[in-house]
Amino acid sequence: MTANTDRYEHAVARYIEAWNAREPEAPAKAVAAVWAERGTYTDPFSDVRGHEEITAMIAAAHAQFPGFAFRLSSAVDGHHDTARFSWELVSEAGGPAPMAGSDVITLDAEGRITSVLGFLDRVPAGARLPLR
Repeated sequence: MTANTDRYEHAVARYIEAWNAREPEAPAKAVAAVWAERGTYTDPFSDVRGHEEITAMIAAAHAQFPGFAFRLSSAVDGHHDTARFSWELVSEAGGPAPMAGSDVITLDAEGRITSVLGFLDRVPAGARLPLR
C-alpha cells in the first residue's frame, strides 16, 4: 500500500464517517473536518455547496432513512487528487441495502474533499429526493 493509497482510503473513511455522524453536533463537525470550506456535493438529485448545505443534506438523509447507515462496498481506487468508490445504505438491524451508489471525490493538498460527484445505482421507491 502506498502513501497515496492511504490518502484516498483515509479521505473516504472520513467521508463515510461524516455520513454516519448522528449526535446533534457531530455531522457539522465531521463535515468541517472532511470537506474544504467551499466543497461541493452533486448527484442526480442534489447539488449543494459549503459546509452548511452539505450538513443539511446529510441530516435530510438521516431523517428519511432512520436506522440506516452508509458503508463502503468496494475498494477505494485513486490517482492524482481523485478517488472513486462504491457504497451502500444498509439497515442497522440487518436486511438488504435499499440504496447504493458510487462516488468520485476530489481532494485538496490537505486531503480535504473539494468535490463529490455521486452516481446512484439503486434508489428505493418513494424516496423523497432531493435531500435538501
